[in-house]
Amino acid sequence: MPDPVVITRPLAQCQALADSVAALGREAVVLPLLEILPLADVSALRAALADLSGYALVAFVSPNAIDAAFAHIDRWPDGVALAVLGEASRACLASHGLHDGNATIFSPHDVTRSDSEHLLASLELAALAGRRVLLVRGETGRELIGDGLRAAGADVTTVAAYRRRVPALTPQLAATLNHLLARQNDWIITSSEALRGLLGLIGQLGDGAAVVKMQQQHLIVPHARIAETASTLGLTRLTLAGSGDASLLAALQSHA
Repeated sequence: MPDPVVITRPLAQCQALADSVAALGREAVVLPLLEILPLADVSALRAALADLSGYALVAFVSPNAIDAAFAHIDRWPDGVALAVLGEASRACLASHGLHDGNATIFSPHDVTRSDSEHLLASLELAALAGRRVLLVRGETGRELIGDGLRAAGADVTTVAAYRRRVPALTPQLAATLNHLLARQNDWIITSSEALRGLLGLIGQLGDGAAVVKMQQQHLIVPHARIAETASTLGLTRLTLAGSGDASLLAALQSHA
């Protein structure tokens, strides 16, 4: 029997990929490693989104940022470009009615490098000098996109749209982790933060061998930055896929 496939995305983004994994005849295990939570106060977010037509570009750091923002957007203004980090975010924009046919959408040219550095490289930075840019993100995260845009002379406003946290180690979660570590799995990991959280949870199990067992598991990751995080954590059984579900599934089939 093929190894089970552990899907670690936030819960709201798991089901479509789990269904696709099951369609391949593989067992899909849904194990969200980040909880996506609403902001306690959305007034700053609403204020930033109230004048979308005043921005030259709006950059979203994740599908979660897109969904949280579009809960407060009735219609996307004409002429305002968008920037996203990868194919999952492009698919999320499409679910809200925005695609290359009706909007200008920037994303990294190389789908295996869905990170801040490669997004910046895809932008026409010189054209943004002196113009307003909105960066929509979680409460915490990398500062590289905002810093890069400011260095190019853009007037950048950063606003939080959601918050995220690693789930607490409940008895049920501990039992799930111990069960998974007792066998070989393919783990789809789409966030460095989630991966660090996973190792933190495993470290709380009180089993000195648990981390070693995790280091023997196979990971499928969508871009190089997560692969680098994995390597620093001692996780070296890696397959680097491109961004988006199709690339993850192709890597899964290739490894099998």
